[in-house]
Amino acid sequence: MSARIDTAMVLAAGHGTRMRPLTDRRPKALVEVAGKALIDHAIDRLETAGMTSIVVNVHAFADMLRAHLAARADPAIVISDESDALLDTGGAIKRALPLLGEGPVITHNCDSLWVEGMGSSLDRLIAAWDPDRMDALLLVAVTATVIGDVERGDFTMDAAGVLSWREPRSVAPFMFTGVQIVKPRLWGDIAGQAFPTARVWRRLVDAGRAYGLRHDGVWMHVGTPQALAEAEAFLRAL
Repeated sequence: MSARIDTAMVLAAGHGTRMRPLTDRRPKALVEVAGKALIDHAIDRLETAGMTSIVVNVHAFADMLRAHLAARADPAIVISDESDALLDTGGAIKRALPLLGEGPVITHNCDSLWVEGMGSSLDRLIAAWDPDRMDALLLVAVTATVIGDVERGDFTMDAAGVLSWREPRSVAPFMFTGVQIVKPRLWGDIAGQAFPTARVWRRLVDAGRAYGLRHDGVWMHVGTPQALAEAEAFLRAL
């Protein structure tokens, strides 16, 4: 039986340049969708799933984001300070290792938003986690159902859930939702301070240790003003 997962990290440090002009005077994490900041959507969902410690990394408009999080009065929130340098998603996890502990954790991009299908996606992800077979379990969405920027997808996935990269000059059926369970110690093996999470995934995919779980609701990639408008229109119509 795997250990209980009760720690998460929300990746919230980025400038959100593709979201301009909405991010000219605030961090992307504080852009509102349906009257609620992206960071609050993420934290509320993680707390509902039983997370008792939530690490949030800060860089862009760090003081503004710190003040917002302090006003929430959540004792579970811990700040990972990246004020000195933006570290990309992989470097952010590596910087936060002393705060994350030894066990598996959930990482959650601040711009990942969804409407549930059959039950809680985070509960399903936690239930599917098998540390003997997996080093990473990614929540993936069917590209045809995504609201927002899809591009060409990220992965293919076999019947057992093992992920493979999209082949060059092709379209993949699954896209990473920005939510995953990982063994954070693997990030400590990567050289350098700033690097993307994909650098770790490449090792895990090659070793057959990266798995996916299909999201069965509607996932919204809120990365641009247009995607934000599409997400809000969808939510209004529910």
